[in-house]
Amino acid sequence: MTDKVKSVTSKGKGLANEFREFIMRGNVLDMAVGVIIGGAFQKIISSLVDDIIMPVISIITGGIDFNNMFVCLDGNSYVTLEAAKEAGAVTLNYGTFITVVINFLLMAIVIFALVKIMNSVSAKFEKEKAEEPATTKICPRCKSEINIEATRCPHCTSELS
Repeated sequence: MTDKVKSVTSKGKGLANEFREFIMRGNVLDMAVGVIIGGAFQKIISSLVDDIIMPVISIITGGIDFNNMFVCLDGNSYVTLEAAKEAGAVTLNYGTFITVVINFLLMAIVIFALVKIMNSVSAKFEKEKAEEPATTKICPRCKSEINIEATRCPHCTSELS
């Protein structure tokens, strides 16, 4: 029975160590930073949509206020969404939904553009890296990596052509 207890406690310590190693990896920290920046970026996009794009769309559509586009499910009619909420009415806020969809589309476009830019930059660096001349070669006999100017393999001593 003592062996079983030892194996369970050692697995627990191993699991804790594995979790600590997982948390301390660079990928997890990068992901956490990305989530935090994404949250802040989402606020910027929301402000862009609410404060700049929606007023322009409202002017183009003849003064339609998307935030006051709703259907009241209790049969009463209210002038604004705020008035309906104050009265405790149940509403379908499709105007707010339209605003959120526009938010999402703008966020997706910006993220797509950022990923596209990052991919082109990384492709440029990979192309530069690929153009560097080779400094090593592989020995045809022992498959060891050797200097490109070597005439004899230092590992198996075979002559190289």
